[in-house]
Formats: sequence, C-alpha cells, structure tokens
Amino acid sequence: MIEIHGSTSSPRTDKNIPLRYDEHMKLLFILDPIASLKSYKDTSLAIMREAAARGHTLYVCEQHDMFLLNEIVKINAKIFSFSGSNSEVLFNVGQTDEVLPKQFDAILMRKDPPFNNEYLYSTYLLELAASQGARVINNPASVRSWNEKLSVAKFPQFAPEFLVTSNNELIREFLATHKDIVIKPLDGMGGSGIFRIHAADHNIGVILETATQFGNQTIMAQRYLPAISQGDKRIIVINGEPLPYALARIPKVGETRGNLAAGGTGVAQPLTKRDLDIAMTVGKTLKLEGLFLVGLDVIGDYLTEINVTSPTGMVEIVAQTQHLDVPCKAAQVFVEALEEILQ
Repeated sequence: MIEIHGSTSSPRTDKNIPLRYDEHMKLLFILDPIASLKSYKDTSLAIMREAAARGHTLYVCEQHDMFLLNEIVKINAKIFSFSGSNSEVLFNVGQTDEVLPKQFDAILMRKDPPFNNEYLYSTYLLELAASQGARVINNPASVRSWNEKLSVAKFPQFAPEFLVTSNNELIREFLATHKDIVIKPLDGMGGSGIFRIHAADHNIGVILETATQFGNQTIMAQRYLPAISQGDKRIIVINGEPLPYALARIPKVGETRGNLAAGGTGVAQPLTKRDLDIAMTVGKTLKLEGLFLVGLDVIGDYLTEINVTSPTGMVEIVAQTQHLDVPCKAAQVFVEALEEILQ
C-alpha cells in the first residue's frame, strides 16, 4: 500500500507502515488519460492546480485502475505534481502503487461521459469504496440515479415541455403540437446526437429512425427554445451554491447547438434573477443528494439539463472575469468548499 503523506515526491510502498496524515488533504482524481486533457480549458486541471497551490497532495488514476479483489475495492494510483505554467501541460507522475480508497481525504470522479456500462460499473465500485470509508465526490449512487437529461423531470416548474420515449409516433405527435423541437440521446455529451426538427422538415422519418434506432432506443424530445441564440448557459453549482457567473455558450452561425465541443463561443454572464432562482432551488436538492459539483444548463428561462458527471466551464469563466473588481475564481471557490466539508 502507499503511505500517503504531504510530500510530492514519489510514493513509497510499504504495507507495514500506517497511514500518516498532516494538515493537507490527499486528493485522488479519476480522469481521462492525462495526455488528452487540454490545459487551456480543462476544469479538472484547474481544480488540481488550485489544490496543489494550497499545499494539497494530488494523485491520479484512470477509470480502469479501480478493481475489486474479493470484497475490497483497490486502486492503482500515481502521485501527481505540476511543473509548468498555467499555459503548459507540464507535470510529474510517480510510480503506480496499489492503495485503498479510504486512504485519500477525497476521491473526485472526473471521467467524462458517455455514461456507458463502464461508467456504470465505476459507480458501483466507488459506492463500495464509500461503504469502506472513502469520501467520493460526486456521490456515485446519485450520479447513477441522476441521468443528465431525465433529471429535469424532478423540477417540472423550470423545464420546457418534453417527451421521453422510443416511440416515433409519439415523437411525431409531440412535433405536431410544438412545431419545432430538439431531440437528443439520454447518454450523450458535447452536443453529440442532437437534432432540431421542424414540422415541415422533409427528413423527419430518417432522423427519428436514426435517433431511436428504429424504435429501440429511448431519447428525449424538448420544445425548441429560440433563446438558444443568446446562449445555452452553464451554471456551475458547488455544494448547493451557484457561482455568480454563468458561461453562455452561443451557437456558431448555422448551428442549433451551443456546446463548445460543437463550435459554440463561451461568454461569461452574471446570473439573472431567473437563473439564480433555478440554481438555488435545484442546488438545495443537489446538496442533499451528495452532488457536490454540478453544471446546470439553462436556455432562456428553462432548465434543460443537470450535468452531474464531469461538468466543465470553470476556466472560461475565470478568464473572462479576471479583469473585474471582483473576479470569479471558480477553482478557488471549489477547493475552499471542499476543504470546508472535509474539515
């Protein structure tokens, strides 16, 4: 096992030496391959850099580094430290060592969707780890039960009209009612698989057949919201409290999707009264569910998604508010909130 300590040198392996804690936290981040992370916009790296600057010790692993040996969850983890500037991806990674999840002050699941079977299995392992003394953020049972599209049904007062089905005829009826709709898969990310359909569209049949796999895959249809032209707002909620700025992701010309991955442009905007009402109301429930970091998607006055897996947007908000008298230091807010709940 690793003896986890405050140093950022390579960890030692010695199963006979007890775990030793100091005043700093030991944080494990479950990530996509580190080489694939983009330092200029990656929220996980921003959080990690802030945590390191505050003296906390960082460890990293990937999803498949977790395993179950009989009834005990174990993780192959590596100690991690930064060695470059904010604009560079320079870091040091130590040797791989086997460790018990409870040896960290917190485990932060930051693996990007899609929420497929492998992601599902990871939540089971993390839930077992939590039962064995680990502190996992976000709560893996809640991540599993809060589908990012379906969860808007928990807050109907904020959601636009929507339909969830694999039945193409029901979708056609929904389209006939609303004339202009958006359909999307329940497990997508970054705007993948999203279609806008007009009542006069000549490709309705093939779009629905493709999206539902000929009636075999459940999808969501929502009434199209013209306010998307002003941006799909990402509101970041940390331990039940929203940041004061949202990242409005404005679609590029000729595009319906505002997602940055689909070419949208991010613009930091102060929360409106409606944004705040949505975020504070939803945030109370999120906190009770152990969903510590969540990204709400709001178009106009409507809540369209609740992102609980690996929400992003912090870096853009920080960059665009740093010139203000009171800049929004998103990663700092996150780490301070984390320190508070782990104190």
